[in-house]
Amino acid sequence: MNPQLKQPFNLALKPLVAALLLSLALPLVATAAEDDDSLVLEEVVVTAQKREQDPQDIPMAISILSGENLDVLTAGGMDIRFLSARLPSLQIESSFGRAFPRFYIRGYGNTDFDVNASQPVSLVYDEVVQENAILKGFPVFDVDRVEMLRGPQGTLFGRNTPAGIVKFDSVKPSQDTDGYVQVGYGSYNRLNFEGAVGGAINDDWSARIAAMYQQRDDYVDNEYTGKKNDLEGYEEYAARAQVAYDGGNNFTALFNLHLRSTDGSARLFRANIIEPGTNKLVKDFKPGKISTDAQNGLTLDSIGGSVKLTWDFDRTTLTSVTGYESVDVFSRGDIDGGFGCGFCSLDNGPGFIPFAAESAVGVPDHSQFTQEFRLASNGWDTLSWQAGFFYFNEDITIENFSYDTLAGGAQNGYAVQRQQTDAWALFASTEYEVTESFILGGGLRYSDDEKTFKAERFQGPFGSGPIGPLTANPSDSEVSWDLSATYIINDDVNIYARVAKGFRAPSIQGRIVFGNTISVADSETILSLEGGVKSTLADGRVRLNASVYTFTVDDMQLTAVGGLSNVTQLVNAKNANGYGFEMDLQAYITDNFLVSAGLSYNNTEIDDKNLTVAPCSPLAGCTVLDPAAPNGGVYLDGNSLPQAPEWVANATARYGIPMENGRELYFFGDWAYRDEVSFFLYDSIEFTGQELSEFGLRMGYTWGYGQSEVALYGRNITDDTTIVGGIDFNNLTGFINEPRTYGIEYKARF
Repeated sequence: MNPQLKQPFNLALKPLVAALLLSLALPLVATAAEDDDSLVLEEVVVTAQKREQDPQDIPMAISILSGENLDVLTAGGMDIRFLSARLPSLQIESSFGRAFPRFYIRGYGNTDFDVNASQPVSLVYDEVVQENAILKGFPVFDVDRVEMLRGPQGTLFGRNTPAGIVKFDSVKPSQDTDGYVQVGYGSYNRLNFEGAVGGAINDDWSARIAAMYQQRDDYVDNEYTGKKNDLEGYEEYAARAQVAYDGGNNFTALFNLHLRSTDGSARLFRANIIEPGTNKLVKDFKPGKISTDAQNGLTLDSIGGSVKLTWDFDRTTLTSVTGYESVDVFSRGDIDGGFGCGFCSLDNGPGFIPFAAESAVGVPDHSQFTQEFRLASNGWDTLSWQAGFFYFNEDITIENFSYDTLAGGAQNGYAVQRQQTDAWALFASTEYEVTESFILGGGLRYSDDEKTFKAERFQGPFGSGPIGPLTANPSDSEVSWDLSATYIINDDVNIYARVAKGFRAPSIQGRIVFGNTISVADSETILSLEGGVKSTLADGRVRLNASVYTFTVDDMQLTAVGGLSNVTQLVNAKNANGYGFEMDLQAYITDNFLVSAGLSYNNTEIDDKNLTVAPCSPLAGCTVLDPAAPNGGVYLDGNSLPQAPEWVANATARYGIPMENGRELYFFGDWAYRDEVSFFLYDSIEFTGQELSEFGLRMGYTWGYGQSEVALYGRNITDDTTIVGGIDFNNLTGFINEPRTYGIEYKARF
């Protein structure tokens, strides 16, 4: 065993032992329930290993959201960030609002806000990777399930998956006619429409069309301009059309076309909302008020499609998945978060605004093409295997703008980045039943990645002139692998161990509107060791899973953002280490009372005695806690990773009251919690986000045996307002979580 893995793994074993003991005691949870078949948890089928399996049989930590839980958590038009803390070890945040979500699993992610930034958490939608973070915000509607795979997934999913994967699978066409219509109305005149219809075209062809529309009025007053209800509104629609062919001749095909359009406010940055010397909001903070003198807006349009072709032979199955994605986005905002200019002897506020800062980013041209071929075994008794080839190509053009707010928003800076990425891989994975109780698995993947990058500045603010072109051409090849063992104790309980290596390809940071150089981060590699127990107890009424893990990342890519010059730079840390545990529980307490809970502990630490970064600007006035370095920076050794909460927890409870003629009154409560986080690589008092705890409630009435439903809902019902991110170069600027909302929804299924 890697000596760096040994000690934290031993520390993490204690929760696993506790989970094993708990699994023996949990049958008592269901003793109040009647012993009948209605009290069996729904069986779930996942494709975490690119074939249909029971998640209880897969030797890795997996969590799933599906069915009613998705309906509840997306109530009122919540975007993809609703998943944050709803699954163990998962954190999601964004400085772009409804666009550009950043995912973190087990404390491992990337805070880089550049639209060219790579992420160690991959998002896969209907078997097509969504590489660019802008693509990852596609709305969640007509989705069958969400799967989260924790730990490196390099063998089957390849590059840029060292932390894990979040995987979405939409409802597919079938020969049965079915669908639904859902409408909702809520706070801030929020309107939500969603619907789908599918069925047979003829004996061989079927189709399904799904669509959604959401809008929310502006509700934040701009006290500087005097405009009421000026900001934080949006309008968004998305659609998906799928056509499937199954002629009964061992060949199937699935065609998918999807699109999205968003128009609304960009993320609101709020100047000096943090009380100096604390990480609390200033006493007079009002979420519904802001004072800003710059423009704010976000537009996004994306379109994509995929073709899945499958040939079933006697002993093997050949699958081809071809995908294409394209996105166009433009976002402009007030980076200083206020108005005026203190250094210019002009009125300014809230608090002190040294100078005005207004910028924008656009992606006018983007395309992503992927192709995968895989051949898999079909009915080989004790042996199963799959092997394949994968190709990835992305072309992206990024425009960065700077504006002079004091001159009416005139453009004073402009730079362009262009990048092409080509990657390919060969992979193979196998699983062998040594005995009926002991299963071994393993996989191997060779990946090759190359980027061609060019950046040019055509107009520079503050008198700086053109620069460039600056170029970079990083490339690398890596071997990822995994080994696993599963021991089946009995039909209801198994234990497993897994060791895996993954990697993230080289990354480039080229925002040169203000800076004069580009930075390149070398590839990072991760070695992860995980062990766990999976159990189905109380005659199928209780499901308890637990895992412990430890990992070491070599040459970890980190993003140093902000500081006095607001320049973003990529660096490689020698190592970053992490360890922790996770638990998942679903249980029927009684016939009509279903509960679920999740808990995770994630400890992360940067291990590099020589690594330094620039802390917050003196203008920001934050209190830095790290030791100073001779170069004017601060040392990071021993710090936790940014946006990495130690504790993440969640719970849901549903209680139903059956009534005559297929009617039911139900109550559904949910809770999500994440511990405090550091916004940046360095530690400071002010830029440490407080813990965030959010509750939701839903009361519904169904009739027609669940075919029709009306429900009242509330999200963030305690109206917990928490700073969830910051900007550190100008003042104590921050942005906050979503406010309390409530509303009513009606849904009809057919």
